[in-house]
Amino acid sequence: MRVTVVGAGVVGTLHAWQAVERGHEVVQIERETEARGASLRNFGQIWVSGRAAGEELETALRARELWEGLGARVPALGFRPNGSLTLVRTDHERAVAESALSLPDAAARGYKLLTPAEARTLNPALRGTYEAALYCERDAAVEPRTAQLALRAELLRHPNYTFLPGREVREVTGPGTVRDDHGDVHRADAVVLCTGAWLGGLVKELAPDLPVRRVRLQMMQTDPLGEPLPTSVADADSFRYYPAYRGEALDHLEATQPQSPTAAAHRMQLLMVQRADGGLTIGDTHEYEHPFAFDTLEDPYEHLTGVVEGFLGRPLPRIRHRWAGVYAQCTDPGRVVHRQQVREGVWLVTGPGGRGMTCAPAIAETTANELGW
Repeated sequence: MRVTVVGAGVVGTLHAWQAVERGHEVVQIERETEARGASLRNFGQIWVSGRAAGEELETALRARELWEGLGARVPALGFRPNGSLTLVRTDHERAVAESALSLPDAAARGYKLLTPAEARTLNPALRGTYEAALYCERDAAVEPRTAQLALRAELLRHPNYTFLPGREVREVTGPGTVRDDHGDVHRADAVVLCTGAWLGGLVKELAPDLPVRRVRLQMMQTDPLGEPLPTSVADADSFRYYPAYRGEALDHLEATQPQSPTAAAHRMQLLMVQRADGGLTIGDTHEYEHPFAFDTLEDPYEHLTGVVEGFLGRPLPRIRHRWAGVYAQCTDPGRVVHRQQVREGVWLVTGPGGRGMTCAPAIAETTANELGW
């Protein structure tokens, strides 16, 4: 079978991986020299802890298993099963963490509620102030800015894989057939469009009423911390964002303990993970209203700096990078991804939202199974 994959972000690259692994001939086309979107502008977290029970959690757990296997085969991914700590500072936040322990799937997520002393044993860098920590053993991380490059380097070892960068697919010219902006026509048994947050152009022409929205976020990265941060770290604002924590305890938290004005205005949570060079990737914000602002605003960065310094008990290293990114998210929160046949032999896969890096291996596996690869 011949497969054309359009898009070289993490979702597209793992679709190419699935097809190659199943013995098919693959051409992967990317409009940039390399992907530059949300696949790079993220935390690199394989985030199981807050996923909704059902399809979302099942997909995340399967993806976590697949990521571990990929990490063993491609060490340059930087896969590490580091787990996460969500730090709580108040009785209301602690109540939400405690409620998570009673979820039917708490053991599958690897939840434990730790005292500050237990959390510091697991992550000695957290010398600041907090009352407890919800540990999720199944969370993990990879290096987002190099993961696609590492996967592609391995793919290029296969004679039946071709990568064509700097080409934009402009037209579907027939069943399983597309034309790029160089005028070249690519014929295949299946075309999979994995174009991320790029929902205009050909995508809009093929699927004008997508149940998908674009979301903008701001993040930053610091100089090396100077010591290991062995786990990923979140604050209790993440309880408000992830569906696993919905329930009476969260309702009470939201009714009695509002977010700070900055966090509320920018729909914020703290997520933090250490990169291979020792720097910290820290975020994030959520902006849903179009058109998006083109500025990166300083208030969210100041808020995040204060939260992180409170947990670390020390000043944050110098901020090296600040950036904004955009991802595509299904408007139905119960759907992990939007997968649609848009023409004969042509499928669109988009909208994993903030779950793209986490769930991409399982999303690609499901596509391969459904298309009979």
